[in-house]
Amino acid sequence: MVISRTRVLAVSRSVSLTVASSLLLINLAAILYGVFMRYLAGGAPIWTDELARYLIIGSVLLAAGAVWVEGGQMRVALIERLLPAPLCRLLNFYQWLLTLCIAIGAAIVSYRYAMSVSMFTSQGLGISRTIPMLSVPVGFALLAWHALWYGPAPLKTLMEDPA
Repeated sequence: MVISRTRVLAVSRSVSLTVASSLLLINLAAILYGVFMRYLAGGAPIWTDELARYLIIGSVLLAAGAVWVEGGQMRVALIERLLPAPLCRLLNFYQWLLTLCIAIGAAIVSYRYAMSVSMFTSQGLGISRTIPMLSVPVGFALLAWHALWYGPAPLKTLMEDPA
């Protein structure tokens, strides 16, 4: 059985975005619950703010790899359009390698950090700080995964309609 690169990226992208969207939906519910409790019931529990903060960080990081593959991240692609094809391929390889190295390095460093805070509990949720902090290395690992499967191909660009 041969696994195609586009199939792996499509499934991985779909799973990443589904999980990130679910976290964002839970985040919205936590914020609305906090607002309801604060302004209508007289006082919000402290855990709603903390949960919202962790969920937004997690959702952004889990979606980062899928967004990178789609070319949805903020970047300037002017140089790529001006360079001759051989230099553009070299630049694409450099961008890919740099993204891969930074994502893997950040995943390793953030994993070590997440493990180092395991003795501390979060103030509002009362759970080990490692649990929410693991979204950082997982997000960077997913970015590395997506970049690895995408390869040193030119990144997609989002173009505006000149209309």
